[in-house]
Amino acid sequence: MSTPLELTPFLEPLAAVHRLLARFGDEGMIIGGLAASLLGSPRLTADVDAVILLSVTELPELVRAAEQEGFTTRIEDAEEFARRNRVLLLRHRESGINVDMSLGILPFEVEAVKRSVVRKIGELTLRLPTAEDLIIFKAVAHRPQDLLDIRALIETNPNLDRTRIERWVVEFARALDMPELWNDIADSLPGA
Repeated sequence: MSTPLELTPFLEPLAAVHRLLARFGDEGMIIGGLAASLLGSPRLTADVDAVILLSVTELPELVRAAEQEGFTTRIEDAEEFARRNRVLLLRHRESGINVDMSLGILPFEVEAVKRSVVRKIGELTLRLPTAEDLIIFKAVAHRPQDLLDIRALIETNPNLDRTRIERWVVEFARALDMPELWNDIADSLPGA
């Protein structure tokens, strides 16, 4: 697959994220708007979102490795913030593009990373979630753009595993006491 035009500003930061994930056994992947653009419909986004399966005890090692790959932290006490919020806020020095590196720990995140696929896009190699797993991530985030991304993912991926999506989204909806996580997407999915 050739490199989509909307991906061009992100080539260097994405390559750096890929190298960073490789340093930790490829136990992570790109999620968020860029993944939605690649697996659904192209759209504008301003940053890179990724998830990595990593304990907070490994944060100093992650920060050092990120610095070696061309990132700086975006806030003071970034490690402490990451311990509390399970997200390391980075900025790619050369491009100025922000990267939010979520520290995955939930059973769904572990399973999604294990199911992730490597895709070659031009000269770039990226680890991406399956369309089903990206829909689950987006359903939980549940912002208006996430719901639009879900619709695009459904339109461009006609053979989705509805059972998998329902299982995880319903589980998150119960845990968070937010039935709308499932109710807002159920009718859009195949097999409804």
